[in-house]
Amino acid sequence: MFEQTFVPQPNRTRSGGSLLVSLLTQIGVIVVLVLIPLVYTEALPRTQISAMLTAPPPPPPPPPPPPPRQEAVVKRAPRQIDMGVLRAPTRIPEKVATIIEDDLPPSPTITGVVGSVPGVPGGDSPITSLMGTAAIAPAPPVVNTPKPATIKRVPVGGNVIAASLIKRVVPQYPPLARQARVQGTVRFTAIIGKDGTIQNLQLISGHPLLVPAARDAIAQWVYKPTILNTEPVEVITQIDFTFTLSQ
Repeated sequence: MFEQTFVPQPNRTRSGGSLLVSLLTQIGVIVVLVLIPLVYTEALPRTQISAMLTAPPPPPPPPPPPPPRQEAVVKRAPRQIDMGVLRAPTRIPEKVATIIEDDLPPSPTITGVVGSVPGVPGGDSPITSLMGTAAIAPAPPVVNTPKPATIKRVPVGGNVIAASLIKRVVPQYPPLARQARVQGTVRFTAIIGKDGTIQNLQLISGHPLLVPAARDAIAQWVYKPTILNTEPVEVITQIDFTFTLSQ
């Protein structure tokens, strides 16, 4: 039944050639697509290139140095006097110049030294001395300051008429010292003046509660002054006062 059926067979040679041509065509298209970007490159923007390659501006030059100061030059006019002879000018100048004369050196002062000229009292040496300075000023006078007179005080006793007490003020017993049952001796040193009064009263020893009352009372004492060679003198004395509770 199927013996008479005809099935055409494909041409194997023609199909293999078509496949090869198709493959080569595709490869060529791919190669062209790859080479196009390599041949036509995209250029970078000009602004970017100029920004990258532009160098910074150089620093400004330093300021010029100040001009040198010009000192005023005083032009000296030539002297019209030469060797003591006055000469007339050859022409009249348009502007009179100011003549600046040099200062003359000071003349030396000749002074002698005491004792250097023969024939002068105290000067037997033939050597003389010429000095270009002013005469030596004399030394200032020495002022002798008088020393204060030392007051001579004679202690009580000896070959003198001793001082005698003519006014004696009894100290009042301090109430606080009496309540504290404090008693004892207060000792002072003093100067009996020429008028017999107590001067320079100084404490030597004594209880603090008893000292003020004793000082106030003894300061009022009056003595008959000490007589030395019929003249009153100051003397140093020691005064003791004893406080007892039985007073």
